[in-house]
Amino acid sequence: MKLSDFDFDLPEALIATRPAVPRSSARLLVAAGDMIHDRRVTDLVDWLRPGDRLVLNDTKVIPARLTGQRHRNSAQGPVHAKIEVTLLEPGSDGTWSALVKPLRKLKDGEEVIFSDDLSATFEGAAEGQARLRFNCTGEDFDAALNAAGAMPLPPYIAAKRAADAQDHTDYQTVFARTPGAVAAPTASLHFDEALLGALAARGVTFSHVTLHVGAGTFLPVKVDDITQHKMHAEWGRVDAQAAEEITATKAAGGRVIPVGTTALRLIETAARSGTLAAWDGDTDIFITPGFDFQIADGLMTNFHLPKSTLMMLVSALMGSQRIRAIYAHAIAQEYRFFSYGDSSLLLPHG
Repeated sequence: MKLSDFDFDLPEALIATRPAVPRSSARLLVAAGDMIHDRRVTDLVDWLRPGDRLVLNDTKVIPARLTGQRHRNSAQGPVHAKIEVTLLEPGSDGTWSALVKPLRKLKDGEEVIFSDDLSATFEGAAEGQARLRFNCTGEDFDAALNAAGAMPLPPYIAAKRAADAQDHTDYQTVFARTPGAVAAPTASLHFDEALLGALAARGVTFSHVTLHVGAGTFLPVKVDDITQHKMHAEWGRVDAQAAEEITATKAAGGRVIPVGTTALRLIETAARSGTLAAWDGDTDIFITPGFDFQIADGLMTNFHLPKSTLMMLVSALMGSQRIRAIYAHAIAQEYRFFSYGDSSLLLPHG
């Protein structure tokens, strides 16, 4: 298939820059079989059945955007320059890989100061990514980063406005507990405690998995033949309890519905052998039309970028022509798109 097969025209006005308030009041497009229904996220209790299981990604977004200063002595005296950093992932040697602007201005061993409590030493670069060693670790690092950092909003929001204090709450799920993501599992942003309680009372159960969403989730596909695209790898874990719960739900005839493409990609990675088992590691699974789903019976997900790998994933789940009709309906009905936008419940079998 070609990249152009996953393109569509999206009016700029439909790109959301703030979430619905309260978060569970966002609109929900339900695509059940051949039917489309316009609902609210709170209506999930009407569409999910007792015995169904939602799979939730409990990754926690870190405030990965930092602005600092480098200081240097010159012939004209002390000079300083602004340095912008987006953290990507920690390395086994205690350093962090990061995107740095301007990277070419930094010298090996140079220090960048972000606050009185947080600074980092530049230890070189490879493939456009810097390697930074911070002045503190553990809880001290977490506290200093939370104080100095901003939430890493997606480029299409950051281009319209800067991150602010409200994003520390808005761009985090209510069940986030495992720090490491530099982008939110955005379908999960629609859940609040009231909705989780209502679903539990309905007889819907929950399993938690972890996939640390990386900045690569926003990288464009640059090849016309999508089979030539190389997915970025992200670390994930399905523990034994989650694997057992999901397997038991399938055996009992309940539906397993991941919340978000990250949760779906992770459980399908863990089930590539044909049986879901505990798993952890880096996954670069690339789901395109023709993919054989082992576990997911549906998907709750936001509306995705044209020509993105996520458009390919939902096309694989629902069928390419069907997903085109769903997106045409969403645009005509002025659903809000992308990370802070509205959501959809995709049920290919009705």
